[in-house]
Amino acid sequence: MVPTPVTASPISQFRLGSDETRFGKLEFLGGLVLGSSDALFGSVSSIRFLDDGTQFVSVLDTGHWLRGRVQRDPDGRLAGLTDVRITSMTDALGRLEAQKYFMDSEGVAVRGAEILVSYERKHRVDVYPAGDFERARPVGTVPILIPEGLLRANGGLETVVTAPKASPLQGAAVIVAERSVDESGNLLAAILDGPRKGRFSVAARDAFAVSDGTFLPSGDLLLLERRFNLATGVAMRIRRIRAGDLVPGAVVEGDVLIEATMADQIDNMEGIDALPMPDGSLHLILVSDDNHSVFQRTLMLEFRLDE
Repeated sequence: MVPTPVTASPISQFRLGSDETRFGKLEFLGGLVLGSSDALFGSVSSIRFLDDGTQFVSVLDTGHWLRGRVQRDPDGRLAGLTDVRITSMTDALGRLEAQKYFMDSEGVAVRGAEILVSYERKHRVDVYPAGDFERARPVGTVPILIPEGLLRANGGLETVVTAPKASPLQGAAVIVAERSVDESGNLLAAILDGPRKGRFSVAARDAFAVSDGTFLPSGDLLLLERRFNLATGVAMRIRRIRAGDLVPGAVVEGDVLIEATMADQIDNMEGIDALPMPDGSLHLILVSDDNHSVFQRTLMLEFRLDE
């Protein structure tokens, strides 16, 4: 397979016209504006880094896998992507990405020998074999615990993430809906397996929608949120949910780590992953979904989390 060529332009300032690097609990380290001559590149919905900290797996909401490797400059900053490949996803019946209703992939999580993918429209969490996921059909499906009738067609299972094994959730998979709400107006969510299996809710605030999440080594859950309206444009927020609060029946709120607006280098932010670094620090990598629009960008941003 021929690698997909990807260009990368550096982002040195997060806040436009400012050298400020501290934003809430995060320190901005740098970023990239990504592009490609391959028409399939874009629409990134989620990202997960593998154990070596350079290779990653993403899903595109067009029903494609995207995998590659990040490159860094001599100072350790993001410099580009290499070994990028885009391949079609297949469902259990062999249907390919051309059938959007079946293959609207929104979230991805890596758990041992499994890769979990959450889908909207045809709501489900499919399980792919990690060793051959690009060519394989799903080998199973994880029951989502949330009645499908409660999930909006375009606002359903945006997030799937797996907890660390050495955490209260003991490696469980967790899903959070983008805009689908319970009777109290809070976002639907569920712990799909493990000792705390059951449904919970995420408090909906300020018209933000959850677009992805990642667990920290402590078992705390970070939720990436986005908002768009014509009056104020795009906005982004990250909330931190404490591990002890993730129990069936709970309505979790969390603390805001950062909130960004059009004054900052953001776009339609859809993916987040936590990346432990060799020096013991914890970095967050965020990616955006350009919807294959000339008016949007595919961004990759990196922050250091102040613990």
